[in-house]
Amino acid sequence: MTDFTATEMMTIAAARALKNDDVCFVGIGAPSAACNVARLTHAPDITLIYESGTIGTQPDVLPLSIGDGELCATALTTVSVPEMFRYWLQGGRIKIGFLSAAQLDRFGNINTTVIGPYDKPKVRLPGGGGAPEIATSCGEIFITLKQAPRSMVETIDFFTSFGHGRGGRHREELGLTTKGPTLLVTDLAVWKPDPETKEFTVVSIHPGATRQMVEETCGWKVRYADAVEETPPPSDLELETLRDLQARTKAAHGGAKKGQ
Repeated sequence: MTDFTATEMMTIAAARALKNDDVCFVGIGAPSAACNVARLTHAPDITLIYESGTIGTQPDVLPLSIGDGELCATALTTVSVPEMFRYWLQGGRIKIGFLSAAQLDRFGNINTTVIGPYDKPKVRLPGGGGAPEIATSCGEIFITLKQAPRSMVETIDFFTSFGHGRGGRHREELGLTTKGPTLLVTDLAVWKPDPETKEFTVVSIHPGATRQMVEETCGWKVRYADAVEETPPPSDLELETLRDLQARTKAAHGGAKKGQ
């Protein structure tokens, strides 16, 4: 078996959750890598949508931002941002939203706005963009991020994108009819919300990771499913696809000289 990194395992485990007939609203960064690995392996017909209005995009390299020309150049069509949000997203036409977070709590609530008090933050982050609407309007939400006590926290500093709120039936109480976060993939484990409490629960641990590692890098008390499995390691095809994609991206965006 080929050696792999924890980040590669996270990306590939997230990619596996996507299906060939999914319509997916893709976030930049780790979500984009996972979605495109899925498209290049087991889900060639997946429809990838980016916030800038590109529909059915098939980038050869990972985009730097939603405004990257690669997205428009390889899309089936590009619509205006108002149409994207009002007709496609808020119209209930997108099955999965794939997001990441600066801070995440046990109920899948996301902060990408500030670290610390809003008026005098320690760090001011990029903000929500379209993520708040994605979190409430897509059929369900997948989240991916690397584990660390500063990112997986007991209480987020700012509610940018609503997950399951206080847990339980909070989404329903607010009139939200979509499922909210149904999957969290980190560099150590796969988590799913408890059916009743909606608290993220570990269902599988990646090869080489341990419960102790999961607990030491999480800011809340970790819960486990009754039967915790080991995440299947990446196949040669999955690793080759991801690494080729990253190599093309580095060459395109890293200023590599011709012939190198």
